Amino acid sequence: MEKFDKEKYDLPAKKFKAIGHPTRLWIAMQLLGAEHCVQEFVEQADFDFSSISQHLAALREAGVVADEKRGKQVFYRLKCACIKKFLKCVAENQKKEKCDLD
Repeated sequence: MEKFDKEKYDLPAKKFKAIGHPTRLWIAMQLLGAEHCVQEFVEQADFDFSSISQHLAALREAGVVADEKRGKQVFYRLKCACIKKFLKCVAENQKKEKCDLD
């Protein structure tokens, strides 16, 4: 077993914390298939534009998503490959009580 080094785990913990909120997890899951703009999230959720923007900012600051401005719209995509793999696993096992190790 390795010795605990807090600095080594700060960044990964920040990513998990970012997707640990139900709304941010939902946003990240929507980004599995394709990129989306803020307005698309607003239309599909019962939140206003500023709330969705704040959630997206938290995901961006944690390094989970990247954004790209196109005209007046900002599009988001998943940035972190390991989070993408994790989310795919979560999506595949969403209705199961436990996840089996492969």
